[in-house]
Amino acid sequence: MLRNILLVGVGGMVGSIARYLVAVWFSQRLPIGFPFGTFTVNIAGCFLIGLILGAAGRLGFLSLEWRLLLATGFCGGFTTYSSLMYEAVEMIEAGQYAMLALYVVSTTLLALLATVTGLALTR
Repeated sequence: MLRNILLVGVGGMVGSIARYLVAVWFSQRLPIGFPFGTFTVNIAGCFLIGLILGAAGRLGFLSLEWRLLLATGFCGGFTTYSSLMYEAVEMIEAGQYAMLALYVVSTTLLALLATVTGLALTR
């Protein structure tokens, strides 16, 4: 059990660092108010978890330990739906309803599509 916890923790740490670096990269290049960093990691994270779990389930080559490290740990640390919701609340408070609708709807639909695509690529 301790080994599994450590695998999830290490994966989560690496995923969180990757999320931070993506957010910084986007904020330095596209300082226009739309949270492209969070948007990007949510879509990419959904695609990755689809690939990882699809490969594990359908192709059978990822052990439980690798799934814990990559899917639960890395993807859990990398994707940022808690940040998405916080940013959505900030947009509501700022009265940016069009930006809010664009952000939440496009993130949700593209995340769903990315997950399905990741799974489909492993079938």
